[in-house]
Amino acid sequence: MTEIRTRPLFALRLQVAEMQPIGPAPAGERRVGVVAGGTFQGARLSGTVLSGGSDWIIARPDGAWTLDVRLVLKTTDGALIGMTYKGLRHGSAEVMAKVARGEPVPPEDLYFRTVIQFETAAPAYAWLNRCFAIGVGRRPPEGPVYEVFELL
Repeated sequence: MTEIRTRPLFALRLQVAEMQPIGPAPAGERRVGVVAGGTFQGARLSGTVLSGGSDWIIARPDGAWTLDVRLVLKTTDGALIGMTYKGLRHGSAEVMAKVARGEPVPPEDLYFRTVIQFETAAPAYAWLNRCFAIGVGRRPPEGPVYEVFELL
């Protein structure tokens, strides 16, 4: 079996402006989290998250939440990078209720993982077009925080 290796890419902090409840959908309760901005910081790229991103969340009947996120990152040198990811967040019913209310939850009580792809026209960051990344998240009250790792 091949070993799976990663390399730290950056820490990502998002600010969620509001939740827009859509209501019951075929797969579960749909809501959209509007991303107002944020920051990312790493050894090879850092910058800000532009406003206007969103997270199309489904609260599934089994208690898990699926995430479908689109963001635009702006590096400190002005490059724009599209970041998309799918994710899964679940925990006990009590933990998920706390997350829904915006209460703090210990990271070890919540499974929060993402699979990430990037898209950019910036030559300095073209290597991002050819890689996958994974994220391990936590959900403090001020917004989601991810440690993002490049899959090697």
